[in-house]
Amino acid sequence: MPVIDAHHHFWRYHAKDFGWVNNAMRVIRRDFLPADLEREIHAAGVDGVVTVQARQSLDETRWLLELAAAHSFIRGVVGWVPLVDPKASAILEKLAADKKLRSVRHVLQGEADERYMLREDFNRGIAELRRFKLAYDILIFEHHLPQTMELVDRHPQQVFVLDHIAKPRIKDNLLEPWRKNIRELAKRPNLYCKISGMVTEADFTSWTEAQLLPYVETVIEAFGAKRLMFGSDWPVGLIACEYARWLSLVRGWIAKLSSAEQKHILGDTAVEAYRL
Repeated sequence: MPVIDAHHHFWRYHAKDFGWVNNAMRVIRRDFLPADLEREIHAAGVDGVVTVQARQSLDETRWLLELAAAHSFIRGVVGWVPLVDPKASAILEKLAADKKLRSVRHVLQGEADERYMLREDFNRGIAELRRFKLAYDILIFEHHLPQTMELVDRHPQQVFVLDHIAKPRIKDNLLEPWRKNIRELAKRPNLYCKISGMVTEADFTSWTEAQLLPYVETVIEAFGAKRLMFGSDWPVGLIACEYARWLSLVRGWIAKLSSAEQKHILGDTAVEAYRL
């Protein structure tokens, strides 16, 4: 079955642009470019990818679109756009002329204002996305889940994609209140979810498959296969897990599902959510 990696990044590493990459993450303090990823996906049997912004820069968004135009295995781009800008609509119109732009993301988890996503100017920007047939990727920590429900409820016709299962506190082995809130959030039918970014929410060196399993089981039960998609979070995930191993883990977790359900998680859901 075709496999789509719905979440990965490219970058040319400069320390000033990646202050979040601390000493524990030094393995990713280098460039990661299409040739690097192409080797990984070829070895793992992945057919295509969705590239996600790593910096909040229009220059980076344009660069990612250029990479997508040059490499056919890049099926779509999740870029950054200044949604709070009064000129957001004009910016979106220009960028969306490139059909490889499939979604927009803002690093909400990094905002000092924990209710940033409920700002009126931000929501005016979100309201523009449907006109350009763009999804919105939600990047948060688990404590942002209550306000995320408010955000999604304000835009019932907008397609949303939740990154990294909302980053639960895996390192502390805490399921609640994440589990309660993720189940409630999943009731919104216009929201998809990525099985991604989990190993880096655990201890980088001592995480176990058994430790991650309850979180995976929760999202499978809450969202169902048709609204779940595989993502590697490469190269960030390399801090704790090799690319092929992460895909193997996901395949193992979903092996008990039907072939059709596995097909959704490994590719079809990403194709639907991002209109690839």
